[in-house]
Amino acid sequence: MAARETDAEISQRKARERDALKYPYERPAGPGEVTQLARGVYWARIPMPMALNHINVYLLDDEDGWYLVDTGLNTDDSRACWRQLAQRHFPGKPLKGVICTHFHYDHAGLASWLMREFHAPLYMTHGEYFTMRALASTNAEVKEDSQRAFFLRAGMPAEQFEKMLGSHKRDPFVPDFPPSFIRLREGEALDIGSRSWTVVVGEGHSPEHACLYAAEDRILLAGDQVLPAISSNVLVSDVEPRANPLRLWLKSLDKLRRLAVDTLVLPAHGDVFRGLHERVDQLHQHHQRQLDLILTQACGVKDFTAWDAMGWLFPRRLKSIELMLAQGETLAHLNYLCSLDKLQVTPDVNGLDRYRAQ
Repeated sequence: MAARETDAEISQRKARERDALKYPYERPAGPGEVTQLARGVYWARIPMPMALNHINVYLLDDEDGWYLVDTGLNTDDSRACWRQLAQRHFPGKPLKGVICTHFHYDHAGLASWLMREFHAPLYMTHGEYFTMRALASTNAEVKEDSQRAFFLRAGMPAEQFEKMLGSHKRDPFVPDFPPSFIRLREGEALDIGSRSWTVVVGEGHSPEHACLYAAEDRILLAGDQVLPAISSNVLVSDVEPRANPLRLWLKSLDKLRRLAVDTLVLPAHGDVFRGLHERVDQLHQHHQRQLDLILTQACGVKDFTAWDAMGWLFPRRLKSIELMLAQGETLAHLNYLCSLDKLQVTPDVNGLDRYRAQ
């Protein structure tokens, strides 16, 4: 089992991982600009006012119209960027479809507006659309009570939870949910222009994440399912507290590894790259290091909470949104280890879940 990497070791490893991939295209010059990646396939970037400061979106030419893949956040800047992209690159052509890889609001936050603005239908998987719709219509008070019980059971201090909750209540990007959709299903094809895109569904990061793969040209519209520089967040929430999303996500990565070795990967964040198989291996190794670190630490203590384990995996100071994601991701690793009988979890007299190495 491995000890925690030093900062120098992390930096060196990330440099090796970056060098193992190939980045054949320059980023778009700025908002409203595109980089052409293949015949009828264009890459644009929508800015986001946060640490992850952009989302990649893709425009697909269908000769008598066009489709877009993912939307950006529900902001005035995002709306202005889409108007500019439409006017510059598809003047006079109708938008024929809004394709959202999954429900997260940097990917679907403008879906309702785009549908109204451009009179276009929405394409999503069943799991993503109805998750988005359910979250938009959940009673806030019931949701807060459920989240409070969930995070306190994990060992989060009550004052820390209330601070995190207050920060989330001020979230400015929450969109309204789209009223209707056209369902994307595993293995079905979308014919756009002269190219056929096959739907490849992944799990773990979100319930039913849709990637699109053009086999003839070996192009993968990957969304968040595989990213070149960071690992997609894989978390457990209060809605399904005993879920095992890490197992599902690793299995979904293995499905993508069966695609062509020279596939051009079009991710939702970071640069377009080649090296899909190498990146899948890197992501497997990253999560194995996280699992090994938990087991190493667990062997040195009688028992521990998910809050304790989060400190092992994420030792730096975290902002509120980072705290929620980190605690959920820690629980994903703990649930995975419990499913392998490497850990056992039992509640203590105070209602905290306590973990022990088996």
